[in-house]
Amino acid sequence: MNRRTFISTSAAALSATQLRAKAPTPYGHVDHVIMIWLGGGAAQIDTWDPKRKSDPLGKKPGSYYDRIPTVVPGVKVVEHLPQCAQVMDRMTVLRTVNHNIVDEHAAASYHMHTGRMISGTVRYPSVGAVVASETTPLAEAIPKYVVIGYPSPMRDPGFLGAKAGYLYLTDTVKGPQGFTRPRHIHDARYERRKKLLAEQQTVRVANRNFTVYDEAIAESLRLAGPEFMNTFDLSGESPELRESYGDEFGQRCLMARRLCERGVRFIEVSHNLNFMNGTGWDTHKKGQLNQHLLIREMDRAISTLVRDLEKRNMLDRTLIVTNTEFGRPAGFDGAGGRGHHSKAFSLLLAGGGLNHCGAIGHTDELAQKILHYPISIPDFHATIYASMGIDPRKVLYDGDRPVPITDGGIPITRLFS
Repeated sequence: MNRRTFISTSAAALSATQLRAKAPTPYGHVDHVIMIWLGGGAAQIDTWDPKRKSDPLGKKPGSYYDRIPTVVPGVKVVEHLPQCAQVMDRMTVLRTVNHNIVDEHAAASYHMHTGRMISGTVRYPSVGAVVASETTPLAEAIPKYVVIGYPSPMRDPGFLGAKAGYLYLTDTVKGPQGFTRPRHIHDARYERRKKLLAEQQTVRVANRNFTVYDEAIAESLRLAGPEFMNTFDLSGESPELRESYGDEFGQRCLMARRLCERGVRFIEVSHNLNFMNGTGWDTHKKGQLNQHLLIREMDRAISTLVRDLEKRNMLDRTLIVTNTEFGRPAGFDGAGGRGHHSKAFSLLLAGGGLNHCGAIGHTDELAQKILHYPISIPDFHATIYASMGIDPRKVLYDGDRPVPITDGGIPITRLFS
């Protein structure tokens, strides 16, 4: 071990020890997390933390939309979130989230998923991978981590390895890629292939090099079976419910609810798939003009998800989270859009049996500077872990290198009863 490694590992271990000496961490009893990823950088001032009305033509900074009240006194959101406004008593907006990572999409997205900067020596696990690694299965032969979106290094298990990895699908029609049998592979042909595979496995049973490979095949065959694959068939849901969720993003949220029912622990749902405004949440230039279409879609899907889970007595056991790489400044660029701003932005928590209060934290008159209750990304992650009963002060190991599960994160204790 060289000097640099010794110093870094010793410092990490010492830091973890100091954290353990603090007051006991509050824990929740959440079974599932649904994390909605607003890729591109959702503007806090145009969603959950509206301020004075702007004048884009006159270059006056401020919110692009009017404000409306919610069911929580004193808490307001933009006019395009009317349905969420009616269930705000089951939600808490974290209005003072911040980080110091460069305001660039890849680096900030990685940080929001892992709580760390990109490193050339450590492959850090995503929050979903940590949940998969640190929780027990709720059902047999069910993956603990599913991504409804495209695979990405920011979602990877890192040093936790493949067992903390995720199953992914890219739409709500086909289900997970590779699990649907091609039409020309009829039942008899499928059974012949399974028999041939079993014969090959018997021949090489003494060769340990194939053990992991055979385990992966067995798991794939289980997941490709009708019991699990039926989870991705939304046709059994009522037309009224499917309509209430909305289009593709809403159907993804509905599928996330079904995955929770099957025992999946952590589901990430991507909402940067639909560039209906030309840019998605990355509202540079003219993307600002139709940003309201994205906000309305989010409003419809999240509010319906809250009500649907509540109706099924699942809301207190399911934590809904929105995540995004950074926020947006109050001012406009030369083409009328907004740039990047990571010094103060908003994320949302809903359900999960938390002591919700509508909003936590205060920003200045332009939602750019934090005035009260700053929330770091490690704090945000620690809150998610604590809600699931995972110790946010635990130390994981990359080989023999200690890596605290969060970088000094402390749960938002006021959310826990």
